[in-house]
Amino acid sequence: MIVDYKLTYPSGTATAYLINGFHTPEGAKLAKKQVRTLGKFFSFSFLWGFFQWFYTAGDGCGFQNFPTLGLQAYKSRFYFDFSPTYVGVGMICPHIVNVSVLLGGILSWGVMWPLIHNNRGSWYSADLKDSSLHGLQGYRVFISIAMILGDGLYNFVKVLIRTSVAFAAMAKKNSTIPVSDVGGAKATGEPVSFDEQRRTEQFMKDQIPKSVAYAGYAAVAAVSIATLPQIFPDLKWYYILVAYVFAPVLAFCNAYGTGLTDWSLASTYGKLAIFIFGAWAGAPHGGVLVGLAACGVMMSIVSTAADLMQDFKTGYLTLASPRSMFISQIIGTGMGCVIAPCVFWLFYKAFEDIGISGSEYPAPYAIVYRNMAILGVDGFSSLPKHCLTLCYVFFAGAILINLVRDLVPAKVAKFIPLPMAMAIPFYIGSYFAIDMFVGTVIVFVWGIMNKAKADAFAPAVASGLICGDGIWTLPQSILALAKVKPPICMKFLSRPVNANVDAYLGN
Repeated sequence: MIVDYKLTYPSGTATAYLINGFHTPEGAKLAKKQVRTLGKFFSFSFLWGFFQWFYTAGDGCGFQNFPTLGLQAYKSRFYFDFSPTYVGVGMICPHIVNVSVLLGGILSWGVMWPLIHNNRGSWYSADLKDSSLHGLQGYRVFISIAMILGDGLYNFVKVLIRTSVAFAAMAKKNSTIPVSDVGGAKATGEPVSFDEQRRTEQFMKDQIPKSVAYAGYAAVAAVSIATLPQIFPDLKWYYILVAYVFAPVLAFCNAYGTGLTDWSLASTYGKLAIFIFGAWAGAPHGGVLVGLAACGVMMSIVSTAADLMQDFKTGYLTLASPRSMFISQIIGTGMGCVIAPCVFWLFYKAFEDIGISGSEYPAPYAIVYRNMAILGVDGFSSLPKHCLTLCYVFFAGAILINLVRDLVPAKVAKFIPLPMAMAIPFYIGSYFAIDMFVGTVIVFVWGIMNKAKADAFAPAVASGLICGDGIWTLPQSILALAKVKPPICMKFLSRPVNANVDAYLGN
């Protein structure tokens, strides 16, 4: 894919040029300034998280519950929650992504959910809580899932068609599918520069033996087949075997498509696994759990294939050893097998409301994937009234918007919102969309004032904000585990409620 097909892998290529740029005199000076900027905003973000902690002594307390747009807007989750993480994410994401997220929040929490809530008692039982999947929460979750699936299906078909056409054209051009030997790349008939020759020689001389690849995959499959049923008894060994048999084909398609478009469709393959394996197992045999576990297996394989190819492209362009890179990946994966469960345990023990909608850590995709599994097992009977119709409308709308984006000129397409981004606030709320929009406004204004400086330092500022806020979570978790409580609760009340509180305290 890298040597013969010369696939671009845009993210890997961009990373390589960034790394190569650091090793020039001008690049080294710029890198030092960027690191200093990152350190400053890292410190600010960390100290801001520490400062906010003092005011979070109870539920609904602190700056993250500041009703910046009014109490009524706050009830509909429209507020700026002073999150450095989301502001930093907004500074990194393209403007159209941030605007799409905000539009999704306005459409859902500003228009749709209030209208559906007004029909409670008719569309769903008025006795149900808003968090019930048979009530308002069902509309929030399943309509967002419909948009995500519509967007994913469209892009899956588009990438599959582009991949198939490009693969067929390349094979026809060379008569046979080109596969490079260890000695060098097969000639494609095109002139090769000295730099390309040097990179190819360096890349090919330190290859990973094919026997290691085959034996390693078989060993990992055997370990998974032996251990996963012990963790999830409903996940039978033959489900895992089937997943490992078909995963390489899907991994190849995903890696090839990512090289062409920079778009990994691992989540789409994972959703496909949820529906196939969940329906195969059925509700009486733990179909929900089977679908989710099979999704985890499939996504890990398919996603890693594309991510590793991006890294190999970076290594190819920076003259790095592919064998060293692969060994580093193995070491990192082994560390992740220990660190990731520890981090999960830390969050699970320190924060009682983790994974709950509206909490500080709502884990939105956990809700989406779980409900996809329920839908795949139980069918549409579990949906509230008119929910399926609305799902059809938004599913088709997501496909139509993507189609329009691809058909209109590029200068028009860049102003058309992204359905996938619009779907995210449907079930989380709009607070993070406002944070991200603030980030994109900062970068936009900065770019107008000094574009060169904004391009050079905006990623460093954003990274500092994200990392500082993220690192603060570690001492915050330790304080929570040690039962150390914040001393102050800062809460905002309406005038009538405040008067009642004052009267009660006065008595």
